Amino acid sequence: VSPYVLVTPNETRRKQLQQSKLNFAKKELDDLERWKKEHKPGPITLVPQRLGGKESEAQARQNQQMMLMQSKYQQKRKREEYAKAKKAAEEAEILKKKTIQREKAQRLEVKKKQQEMQRREMFLEDQNYKTNELLNRLDMGLPKSDSCQIANPGPESTAW
Repeated sequence: VSPYVLVTPNETRRKQLQQSKLNFAKKELDDLERWKKEHKPGPITLVPQRLGGKESEAQARQNQQMMLMQSKYQQKRKREEYAKAKKAAEEAEILKKKTIQREKAQRLEVKKKQQEMQRREMFLEDQNYKTNELLNRLDMGLPKSDSCQIANPGPESTAW
């Protein structure tokens, strides 16, 4: 009634598999040991040579001390060169960032100038339009000078 089926293990088959695995592992270990024996390096034969003895012990120690001091200076110089290179790289990076910011600022300034010019043009257009509109209104509102004559010229008028 359950949704799965339980299969019982076959003991003889299981033992046979384990035995074959063990046999295979033993065979591989034997092959490895045989290979190691076959490829074992032979004895090392060096040509005899005289080691040391050319200088006294005091001189050898002095040479060692000089080498040690030189290595200290070389390490110090290496550290200084590394620090210089690192500082130069940082300065180059800072300079690069500054140029990028300068370019951005220049573009922004150009954009602002363009906007200012556009705003001025629009203002002048609007001002001209309003001025013309006002002049047109004034011209419409005043009577024409040739159609209407002044009835009573004042005492200010003089004869030519």
